[in-house]
Amino acid sequence: MNLPNKITISRIFLIPLFMVFLLAPLPLGEVELLGTIIPVSHLVATGIFIFASATDWLDGYYARKLNLVTNFGKFLDPLADKLLITAALIALVELQIIAAWMAIIIISREFAVTGIRLVAAADGEVIAASQLGKLKTVSQIVAISACMLHNIPFAFVSLPFDMLAIWIATILTLISGIDYFLKNQHILLKSR
Repeated sequence: MNLPNKITISRIFLIPLFMVFLLAPLPLGEVELLGTIIPVSHLVATGIFIFASATDWLDGYYARKLNLVTNFGKFLDPLADKLLITAALIALVELQIIAAWMAIIIISREFAVTGIRLVAAADGEVIAASQLGKLKTVSQIVAISACMLHNIPFAFVSLPFDMLAIWIATILTLISGIDYFLKNQHILLKSR
């Protein structure tokens, strides 16, 4: 297994650790930052989430730089992203930070895209992520991070950045999903 794929797998293995810090009642206390009280465990979870998200860039960088791009990596990398984002969204719904319908829209798109990728893979075709899909992923990472940080530092100036960001992420998810289906409808038609 090459280095980029090992980095991708490490992202998957960080998900349970991230979830423990975000959801488990750990006795780490709370801290006040810019007038907002936030559990220390949420700060740690956010750090793990951002680190895990950054490995997405890192594995892609090494895959291209070292000429280690593989079909396995093209498949595993977006799957790792989807697992991380899905875990975070479900946790944020559990914590009543975001609305369940937003999480359902985002997760449904991710499952649908993964389904098309599986159908394409069965025919020996690998679909790489598009630029719009990458923008969608960045918007989701920013939105989830802002929500886990309880809108710090924007709460200090009463700007609901976390909610604006999750709305933008949801809209971009819908747009990128429609774009993905339109560009890859031949796969669905061929498999009928």
